[in-house]
Amino acid sequence: MNKSGDLILRGGHLIDPAQNIDRVSDILFSNGRVAAIGDSLSAGAHTVVKDVRGQIVTPGLIDLHTHVYWGGTSIGVDAVELARRSATATFVDAGTAGAGNFPGFRKHVIEPALPVRILPLINLSFAGIFAFSRTVMVGECEDIRLLDINECVRVARENADLIVGVKVRVGRSASGNAGLSPLDMALEVAEAVGLPLMAHLDHPPPSRADVMSRLRPGDILTHCFRPFPNAPSGPNGGVRPEVMAARERGVIFDVGHGFGSCGFATSRAMLAAGFLPDVISSDVHVLSIKGPAFDLLQTLAKFHALGMSLRQVVACASVNAARAIRRPELGSLKVGALGDASVFEVIDEPTPYTDVTGEVITGEKRFAARGLVLDGAWWR
Repeated sequence: MNKSGDLILRGGHLIDPAQNIDRVSDILFSNGRVAAIGDSLSAGAHTVVKDVRGQIVTPGLIDLHTHVYWGGTSIGVDAVELARRSATATFVDAGTAGAGNFPGFRKHVIEPALPVRILPLINLSFAGIFAFSRTVMVGECEDIRLLDINECVRVARENADLIVGVKVRVGRSASGNAGLSPLDMALEVAEAVGLPLMAHLDHPPPSRADVMSRLRPGDILTHCFRPFPNAPSGPNGGVRPEVMAARERGVIFDVGHGFGSCGFATSRAMLAAGFLPDVISSDVHVLSIKGPAFDLLQTLAKFHALGMSLRQVVACASVNAARAIRRPELGSLKVGALGDASVFEVIDEPTPYTDVTGEVITGEKRFAARGLVLDGAWWR
């Protein structure tokens, strides 16, 4: 990683939806930040110049839903290795750790991963997601004794520089017979610490309508295009009324692909109705990293294959994701912004993509990671 001098990415196709930029241009990074965008930027004696002609340059991609407490939990994967293969700059960890094991996550994973950025949501459950694998699966909200509002608030306040939200998982798998109680408790925590809530919903109970009715403006519903049951679309297409009502009052809709939470049939129905996701994320973890999600770049390519434009999918993993976690310094290449950029290639090649139900579609293109700029320096 180059830590001295400036960096110019030369001749890439810049896509920055936050600034309405979609053109071939150079970009200069200096002192860890974006310094200039323009044609034929001049290089100084100590400037590193990278030729990225024919490649896409975007703000550092943000994966809003990941599980990267590697080594400390059974669900976690290695964020640094994932950054290399997916050109992803920021990983939002979706509640892998709770109050009981958050200090270890911070000391042993988050801090050593720098300059790869990990911004966590804290899980309502004291133990976080503690039993998640092919052979053992126990929902962290099944036992109400694991849910301590005061401890969750305490740790969120003590780590306010890092924690960007509160996570709760509800549904038959995640909360068993606890119903809506974990969701209501997590909302109390989120309100107390002034952060957004991300809600996972799997199989009922509770129902989609019950969860939707509780979410506040700025809260995030992840797995928003999940297949039946609790799908957001009706059996004959169209968007269910409670879902439309939630969007109208400002709830954020995040894909959160994962191992069981994104279906092509649901996605087609929602896109056909004009209901695009606000954020596209991978929900990459120990199971989904081997497919069908793989990583953020492949998840973006799936939605490109489903008909979203390149600019739309980039927005869903840059400026929109930054807004969801209230980090305006991320998600854009505006002058003065943090110097993160993702570089990838869009290759014309028929590529099969698989959803969580096993349906396969063939896209005309695939995305391939080519590099990352982190804190204004080229990172391999």
